[in-house]
Amino acid sequence: MADFEIFAEDCGFPEGPVACDDGSVLFGELRSGSVIRAWAGGRKEVVATTRGATAGLAIGPDGALYCCNNGGFVWGALAAGTNHPLGLARDYTTGSIERIDLATGKVERLYDSCDGIALAGPNDIVFDSDGGMWFTDLGVNAGDHEKHGGVYYAKADGSSIRRIAYGMGMNGIGLSPDGSTVYAACSFQRNLLAFDANVVGGPPAELPTTPEGITAEQGFGPVAGRIVASFPNLQILDSLAIEADGTIAQAVVVGAEGIARVNSADGSVQWVNLPDYLTTNVAFGGADMRDGFATLSSSSRIAKVRWPAPGLRLKYNC
Repeated sequence: MADFEIFAEDCGFPEGPVACDDGSVLFGELRSGSVIRAWAGGRKEVVATTRGATAGLAIGPDGALYCCNNGGFVWGALAAGTNHPLGLARDYTTGSIERIDLATGKVERLYDSCDGIALAGPNDIVFDSDGGMWFTDLGVNAGDHEKHGGVYYAKADGSSIRRIAYGMGMNGIGLSPDGSTVYAACSFQRNLLAFDANVVGGPPAELPTTPEGITAEQGFGPVAGRIVASFPNLQILDSLAIEADGTIAQAVVVGAEGIARVNSADGSVQWVNLPDYLTTNVAFGGADMRDGFATLSSSSRIAKVRWPAPGLRLKYNC
């Protein structure tokens, strides 16, 4: 088990941590649909509240916070002292990408569809050096049917969105230190994939027809990319972060407890074990970028872990 301290408690199923330069941590509280700022010592404040559930968060080029809102859940406990999303909220309509003004708490919806198709459950987000956002859509399970998600690329001003990969639920997303590779986690297929980030510079997304009669978008298309690592049994992949040397910090839930540090070159794995079977995410901060803030979601806590190596400083920070 990794050495850690509890940074924040009673966090209402935390997700999407963002480590700020002042030592505070922003995170999405899925259960309340709020964005919270927490400080060491237990102090917390509500930054903004949205309709739905706030998942992945990232600071954009304008200093605002960008939020993956998955549309909301019904909540319940599977064991004493835990809380879990158990299905779609009764008032669920769609997922969305939102811009949040950190100074005022104003929430602006930027995207809730792409090419006329509604977003299902946006989940994780990262910005590139051009100020564009990569984000994943995990899809939704409505009981009698399932809507698949994918990977999207969009501009921060709300003017353009493209569906890049599709056909499966995608969770964590991150960029290699040089920005050339996109890593995305297929949760239930248990595969960590890598794609060429330069695809967004290609021609407009037309829909050619294959000889089999199936349309395929310009871009990654369905079931594309290369497998960096595969995980066994019921080790479901959640969100991810990137270390300074390109190692992928992949959160793994249910079948394991903690973060898998995946070598992006050979797929080998080292573990940072943490005491929550829903350790869903990690963010890096501190003066040397070795403070890891991991969301222990089933117990509604955030752990501060002294990380084995420095995390990658993101393109935009708070």
